[in-house]
Amino acid sequence: MAIAATISLSVSPTTRHSAAAAFNPFRSSSSTTVSVSFSPALRITSLRSSIPFRNPSFRVSATSMSIQAPQQTSSTSFLDRRESGVLHFVKYHGLGNDFILVDNRGSTEPRISPEQAKKLCDRNFGIGADGVIFALPGTNDTDYTMRIFNSDGSEPEMCGNGVRCFARFIAELENLHGNHSFKVHTGAGLIVPEIQGDGKVRVDMGEPILKAADVPTGLPANKQEAVVKSELDVDGVTWNVTCVSMGNPHCVTFGTIENKGLLVDELNLAEIGPKFEHHVMFPARTNTEFVQVCSPSHLKMRVWERGAGATLACGTGACATVVAAVLEGRAGRKCTVDLPGGPLEIEWREENNHIYMTGPAEVVFYGSVAL
Repeated sequence: MAIAATISLSVSPTTRHSAAAAFNPFRSSSSTTVSVSFSPALRITSLRSSIPFRNPSFRVSATSMSIQAPQQTSSTSFLDRRESGVLHFVKYHGLGNDFILVDNRGSTEPRISPEQAKKLCDRNFGIGADGVIFALPGTNDTDYTMRIFNSDGSEPEMCGNGVRCFARFIAELENLHGNHSFKVHTGAGLIVPEIQGDGKVRVDMGEPILKAADVPTGLPANKQEAVVKSELDVDGVTWNVTCVSMGNPHCVTFGTIENKGLLVDELNLAEIGPKFEHHVMFPARTNTEFVQVCSPSHLKMRVWERGAGATLACGTGACATVVAAVLEGRAGRKCTVDLPGGPLEIEWREENNHIYMTGPAEVVFYGSVAL
């Protein structure tokens, strides 16, 4: 499999970079380092290197390097290319939660397999991402369908940061400008993202699911049919947890029974995260949010995502965090949730029970993969 990247950069006119060091994610002794003076918003196409993947069936082979002005290689013309055996993609990120976006509108089935997606997401031997997102035709009176393969090859129901990237990707594919909203079919049901004038995306995430059996969790309900501030033993330590589904399962904790207030920066997520994800009380596994309350309108959260591990942001996790904070009496219905990648604005409206998430989504680069 060959990869060629087309990267849009916006830099100062006088800044000098080593081209290979600036954007080459594949470090190799065969790379050629080229010193380049960049003009504003130049478009860099490809790299000069040939590096094998660990898996011999995949190969990175970018054979040339050129620098072109944006008007010579527009994103629209790049995405319109149709080449047999080649997958064109755009990499986006939402607060550092990064995805490979694929135009799949011509088919109801993803263009690549979960195993291929897993290899593409590898940060050392692939493109590098938290998941691959496919834009498919709509169904049931929706405009589009969104499917995702995680970096471990599993398929989640939905992704909050991913759906913001999806909305920006659709706007690019359809050459839309200004405010636009879409009805998107997902594994979690109907999701409605709206691109705002400032470029951020506001998403109607629908209603949270609190019934224990539907989250799902094996913990017994202790507040009507919900699990709120319930005790969960994890490797000999008892945590207080609230379970919420945003179409995908979340376990939200504000601390252990001994330590009522978490300092999330001190957590070893790589050690504790998998123990929550694979806990016997979560038959579909779970995403886990570790939350520090800064004020009734300001929460700080770190997340261990099911199928992706520690990520810089999780949109559905931020929504679940606010729901849990309200249910436990720790915060109001409108909060800023700080994640390692940046803040999200979350509102849980009492009048319709819907949750609204607002945050950015940005293009990282354009690329092609020979399958």
